[in-house]
Amino acid sequence: QVQLVESGGGLVQAGDSLRLSCAASGRTTSPYVMAWFRQAPGKEREFVAAITPGGGTTYYGEPMMGRFTISRDSAVNMVYLQMNSLKAEDTAVYYCAASPQYAGQLAGRNWALRLFTYWGQGTQVTVSS
Repeated sequence: QVQLVESGGGLVQAGDSLRLSCAASGRTTSPYVMAWFRQAPGKEREFVAAITPGGGTTYYGEPMMGRFTISRDSAVNMVYLQMNSLKAEDTAVYYCAASPQYAGQLAGRNWALRLFTYWGQGTQVTVSS
């Protein structure tokens, strides 16, 4: 079992930056692809970014490219999402997730939610325009 706890959400203005954190605990010795998803009110959960177990490769959803950066510090079991140039449409609950699948397989399956075994409770990000 892996437990994931997100933090760092809040209310910011358009153009501001915010960094989300995800703390992993439990059976973290297994290699997991770590990812961020988000869900806005009335919308489906959307892929934001992912990072391979070694941290060498990252993936991003198209609306986030160039503005968001995912990183991880495996020594302390943390995953981060740096969000810059925030827009009102970035408003959502942001979730951290972990998958034992290979990143290539996840990408090939469009980061299907069902392929992620562990999820955090989410952290709210609200961007005012």
